[in-house]
Amino acid sequence: MQKTDDCGFLGGTMLTIAVTGATGAQGGATARALLAAGHRVRALTRQPGAPAAEALRRLGAEVVRADFDDRGSLDAALAGADSLFAVTTPFGTDTATEVRQGVSLVDAAAGARVGHVVFTSAAHADRATGIPHYDSKYVIEQHLQDSGVPWTVIAPAAFMDNYTGGWTLDGLREGVFAWPMPADIPLTLIPADDIGAFAALTLQRRDEFAGRRIDIASDELTAAGMAEVLAAAAGRPIAHREVPSAYVRNFSDDLAAMFEYFTTRGLTVDTAALRRDFPEVGWHTFAEWAAAQDWSAHFAATPAHT
Repeated sequence: MQKTDDCGFLGGTMLTIAVTGATGAQGGATARALLAAGHRVRALTRQPGAPAAEALRRLGAEVVRADFDDRGSLDAALAGADSLFAVTTPFGTDTATEVRQGVSLVDAAAGARVGHVVFTSAAHADRATGIPHYDSKYVIEQHLQDSGVPWTVIAPAAFMDNYTGGWTLDGLREGVFAWPMPADIPLTLIPADDIGAFAALTLQRRDEFAGRRIDIASDELTAAGMAEVLAAAAGRPIAHREVPSAYVRNFSDDLAAMFEYFTTRGLTVDTAALRRDFPEVGWHTFAEWAAAQDWSAHFAATPAHT
């Protein structure tokens, strides 16, 4: 069995790891964590000339053009890679497209004989949630498990980073944490940096994590508790206001189903066990994440929605 050395290298060898979504939140965080650990990162992106891609180049990544709808580009990008970090999304397209692209990516990894695929899904996606973008990820999980490629599925809880944009930030600018959940219902949360750190850990310790599916989260708070933390970090009054499910459904049936699941069934993750078993990840509480944000810049920016 191969072991990792003190630097985290598999069998003492630097790995070449392909990272999809490298210019996005999860892929970018994973790429940075792997580069910091001394591995070779092959950043896959449809836009190799984008500023985020250039930032990865400056950190030492090899940036490669790849498109989920272009199997040839995936084959070329994965050739010779030891491992793959795989992320998919339906946002900007739809869940059918996400499944098609995810299956194509898994098949390309199998064809390239990649030694390990870490797929990032969603916490509870394996529990028949009825949430469309959770169910689509679970279809990809099942295809990965049937592919014959050594696999690990990491399944993050709700993203802390979403609170610095979109309609949530619009509300915070007005002193309101507008959230489609009651004040007293807890929700598990995780920042992108912790996802990247955990993904890097699984990629570097293949033998320990192969064949495992792990829900991950860094903290758990109620909506009222999140409002208090955000107020303290931003240095201004912020109060929770529950947004009706019908309002969310006007924008997205998918997101409405997600918040209804959070409220009625709960997005539970054993954060205490994760902190105990994997302290090297450096899990961040919501308060630590919020304190690290530049709220003055967020509040000064032009609102994204009206």
